[in-house]
Amino acid sequence: MSERYVVLGASGGIGHALATELVRQGRRTRAVSRHTPDVSAEAEVMSADLSTLEGARRACADASVVFHAAQPAYHRWPEEFPGLTANIITAASEAGAKLVMADNLYMYGPVSEPLVESLPRAATGRKGVARARMEEQLLDAHQSGTARVAIGRMSDYYGPHGPNSTLAALVFNPAMKGKTMRWPGSTTAPKTLHFLPDAARGLIVLADHDVADGQVWHIPAAQAITGNEFMALINQCLETSVKTVSMSEFAMRIGGLFSKAAKESVECMYQWTDPFVVDSSKFTNAFGPFTVTPHANAIATTIASLNH
Repeated sequence: MSERYVVLGASGGIGHALATELVRQGRRTRAVSRHTPDVSAEAEVMSADLSTLEGARRACADASVVFHAAQPAYHRWPEEFPGLTANIITAASEAGAKLVMADNLYMYGPVSEPLVESLPRAATGRKGVARARMEEQLLDAHQSGTARVAIGRMSDYYGPHGPNSTLAALVFNPAMKGKTMRWPGSTTAPKTLHFLPDAARGLIVLADHDVADGQVWHIPAAQAITGNEFMALINQCLETSVKTVSMSEFAMRIGGLFSKAAKESVECMYQWTDPFVVDSSKFTNAFGPFTVTPHANAIATTIASLNH
């Protein structure tokens, strides 16, 4: 029987993109989330509570590869992420499956240079510290022989079925309603942004190669772009252009009085106020050239998906 690829967190942006790409490639796919995920009819769908070991075991049963794209509520990461990940490590190990973690870049903290995998884990914020501890948790499991693990890291993302991203909430969704796009931080600082279908393909590369095991990898993305450039590309896709503004850290703090997500986002404002550029040369040196979608094409695809 063919290998089974299990996507945990299939209702989220990265998880949905993974399930979609795996099905497109003809791979036997199980899409799992707390509530039944809305994915391709060609995937097996399952609802499971991964915060319990029983739920994680059921989700990962008979898996060849497990993609960990599940996460608790944003403001509950420090309290709930380690336990969730411990359950997934155990369940993947018992299934004899390789575990590929879809990770972010919070653990590095503020940096003044392109981000490479060897940077110190210098985060001081609660969510960055939680991510650094989870990296230790995953790599310790690999080094001890408990599970085969590879970690793929991405910056902020956008794309079809990415409803909970910063860019969806502040930029795309308002633009589609004819309202002002609000870019957090500086609109002139270059920032790496990942297009969800590209990120999914990168994570699958890690699943397919043994050399990826036991290591952290930055997934390739299109060239870093400024907020002004990004929002201009969105306006080019709209029938009527909308206004664009930048949101200061002070404005985000005010927003935090009314929104838990906005309050928690303040910790990572440095990713938006200063250049935040990801170096993925380690990935391409190991696995060869990787074609990414230009932002203009990726933005047009994202807007087309929002029109349906």
